[in-house]
Amino acid sequence: MQSESRKSRKFHSGITLVELVVSMLIASILVLVVGVLVVNGQRGWNKIYNSAHKQIKQDSQAVMIRFGSMGRKANRLGYTIYDVAGSAFTPAVPQTSDPKEVVFGDAVEFRYWDVELDSEDTHELMDVTKTGTAYALFYLDAGRLKVDYGPYPPGAVPDGGEDRNTTDVITTVLAENVSADPNTGAFSHTTLNGIGMGCVRINITLTDPEDGDSIRVMTATLMRNIWPR
Repeated sequence: MQSESRKSRKFHSGITLVELVVSMLIASILVLVVGVLVVNGQRGWNKIYNSAHKQIKQDSQAVMIRFGSMGRKANRLGYTIYDVAGSAFTPAVPQTSDPKEVVFGDAVEFRYWDVELDSEDTHELMDVTKTGTAYALFYLDAGRLKVDYGPYPPGAVPDGGEDRNTTDVITTVLAENVSADPNTGAFSHTTLNGIGMGCVRINITLTDPEDGDSIRVMTATLMRNIWPR
């Protein structure tokens, strides 16, 4: 009898059902917390990735690269900023008598060289009458920023204005959903006594049609080539 009483006082090894349920509940809570953290982390990463790679971000970078590179290789003596009314392009001119003035416009035409020097020129001289062999016309059209590439002469727009040339032209769309300040236009430069100083600026806004997010693109390009001198 004494030995049986001692055996009854011994604890059995293992866990009870209550302890098992409590352990499973704690483990479930931990798994749930970790899952929430993982999901939130994934959502945050996706948000950052989408923000960095959304279309307006890519378009803004493409605009700055193309605009900057084209201006740097253009002839400072052969560019024009235009006012655009419908299909008519008119050279933008100073509006005051001030010697120095900022002139705004809706389009800009750069002229540049896209061929090598004439290897048959025995004197190895550049033809001073050739101020460019090609042009690039940046302009807005129905909410899109476009560039026309064509041969020069004749250039993007006839002398004095009128409709732009479309013969032998290659058109590229740089960005969609683009707008500019209606009071100033997308492009500007500083003139001294009516002559452009060779630094052209672009100021446009790109808007994401899905969420309304917008990016303002403001940059400038400096024309270093001057020919003839």
